[in-house]
Amino acid sequence: MIDLRKVDAIIEKWNADPDFVIEMMQDVQDEFRFIPKEALERISDRTEKPRGKLFHIATFYRAFSLEPRGEKEIQVCMGTACYVKGAPDILAALERELGISSGETTPDGKFTLTEVRCLGCCGIAPVITIGNKVIADVKPSQVSNLISSYCKS
Repeated sequence: MIDLRKVDAIIEKWNADPDFVIEMMQDVQDEFRFIPKEALERISDRTEKPRGKLFHIATFYRAFSLEPRGEKEIQVCMGTACYVKGAPDILAALERELGISSGETTPDGKFTLTEVRCLGCCGIAPVITIGNKVIADVKPSQVSNLISSYCKS
């Protein structure tokens, strides 16, 4: 169960204006690391936007998740340059290290691992992001140390 007072505060921040449901959903995602069903229902009730429309938005945009995400999201670029330079091996190393597959979150809620099509960093390929940090020229042998350094922070 989530604290609906936090959801109400987010809705109030946007004056319950139905034109700002995406912004409300972004704020809910930031607050809870996903968009809980109860939050979608509350936004729908308060803005009079149909639940189906909000669900469509939540499932259409990759930035939104209806499942809890980790504290840090690890994205592995699978764009052409990164792929050719070993991104599949980096992904496999991350999956082994974290004990999860791409698209999953670690049981402790620390990390969510995802593949992305391109991060726009082709000149420093292969790249991953951990949170907001871009890490260039990643080697599978570095994965364990990278994860360890983020477990400490």
